[in-house]
Amino acid sequence: METNPVVHFEIGCQNIEETAAFYSGVFGWAAPVSGPAAFIDTQSAEGIQGHITALGHEPHNYTTFYIQVSDIADYLQKIIGAGGKKIVGPITLPTGQQFAWFNDPAGNIVGLLTKPK
Repeated sequence: METNPVVHFEIGCQNIEETAAFYSGVFGWAAPVSGPAAFIDTQSAEGIQGHITALGHEPHNYTTFYIQVSDIADYLQKIIGAGGKKIVGPITLPTGQQFAWFNDPAGNIVGLLTKPK
């Protein structure tokens, strides 16, 4: 049976510099800003890493986590069949991985991410 761990988190905002400075200052995370994103290094081998992003459109303020899956299209079909809704994706990242967003039946935004290539 395939396992599907939570592998990444994302924090959405409108002001990337301010948000990165907040998390860096409070928690000691490294979050260098690069364009519309800041990749977070929590400075720990425990837990998962993430990023902060400013999409430039709604939703501006959100938090979500990413579940690792083998086939995003397959899981999006399962999600829709179970009462969820596809929001975006699958989108291929420069790393070759794909991601997608969906709403669960309660309306929460959750991400899917394929394994690194």
